[in-house]
Amino acid sequence: MEQVEDFWTLTVDVWNHGLLGSTVGDILIAIAIVVLAVFVRRLFSRIVVANLKRATARTENRFDDVVLDAIAPPLRLVPVILGLYLAFRFLDPSPKYWVTLELIIRSLVAFAIFWAIHRAVQPLGRVAMPLQHVLGSDTIDWLVKAVRLVVAFIGVAIVLEMWGIKVGPLLAGLGLFGVAVALGAQDLFKNLIAGMAILSERRFNKGEIVSVDGLEGTVETIGFRSTSIRRGDRAPVFLPNSKLADGAVANLSRFNARQINWKISLDHGATVAQLRAVRQNIEDYIRSRDAFSKDVVTVRIDSLTTSSVDMTVMCFTATPEVAAWQVAKEELALRIKEIVEDEGAQFASPTQALTLTTDKPLVGDEEDLHAGRLKPPGRNPTPN
Repeated sequence: MEQVEDFWTLTVDVWNHGLLGSTVGDILIAIAIVVLAVFVRRLFSRIVVANLKRATARTENRFDDVVLDAIAPPLRLVPVILGLYLAFRFLDPSPKYWVTLELIIRSLVAFAIFWAIHRAVQPLGRVAMPLQHVLGSDTIDWLVKAVRLVVAFIGVAIVLEMWGIKVGPLLAGLGLFGVAVALGAQDLFKNLIAGMAILSERRFNKGEIVSVDGLEGTVETIGFRSTSIRRGDRAPVFLPNSKLADGAVANLSRFNARQINWKISLDHGATVAQLRAVRQNIEDYIRSRDAFSKDVVTVRIDSLTTSSVDMTVMCFTATPEVAAWQVAKEELALRIKEIVEDEGAQFASPTQALTLTTDKPLVGDEEDLHAGRLKPPGRNPTPN
């Protein structure tokens, strides 16, 4: 019995000794409080957040609904932080331990606050949408990203200050380090400035089709360093912003028509009346069709060559869409062929002239002349 009593005394001593001045029972109760807080978090989400959503749904605008959706995850963190605080208070640690535990709670509160602000900045960017026609949607996206970075930096700085880490000397040290980094990261800053120039000048926006040095594709993202362009084969290409800022960029989405510029070669056998009729009928067809723009239509005899009469047909489609452009070209080509055939003219065919020269006269009878068997004198015909 004495050994059992000693073992029980040992067990009670371990139970009461616990950790950091708290008994094992107190630690288990503190853990239970935290677990309960996690379950309360779900209840908090279902009741409080749901009621807030119903309240915002009754308002006329959608802005508050979007903001609430953004800050909902940080709100769900509040019961957990409260549970940790109650658990730490229940443990009632010594002052030297409580200082550290209190810093943990303060850091979590700061994290929740700045996490909510960081997430709320994104929908707050919609407030600036009336300025979209002035700044552009991509510029607004950049400003939102910059504000979110500033919010994150301030939040980290506040947490560091709580733990006794001075941000000022740290920034000074980072400044010296930044100078060294900047010397080796000139391209990074060059691309950053180039990206700001692209957005300020509004050369192109997301979703527009651009052409750069033979590369044609749709702009997907304009980042701090590079711009993503997706080619026609759906492969993404990432170009440095400096190349887009310094080079020639054709914005294919901002032109209002596609050009058709053809040269039609007619045979010299066509009369002047036929040529004029063909020219006039082609021009009348283009001007009568809604698929073509009426601003610039040119159908003229362009030149005379030894083998053809060349006619220039130049016009623009009424829309820049590729599909409509292809259809318009096909209809115009078929109609031009019909007009040429109806007027009795013909398209010119490629011709080649051969000249045969010799220093002796050719001999032979008329039959040989037509059969192409003329031979120079002095040579016997090859026997059959």
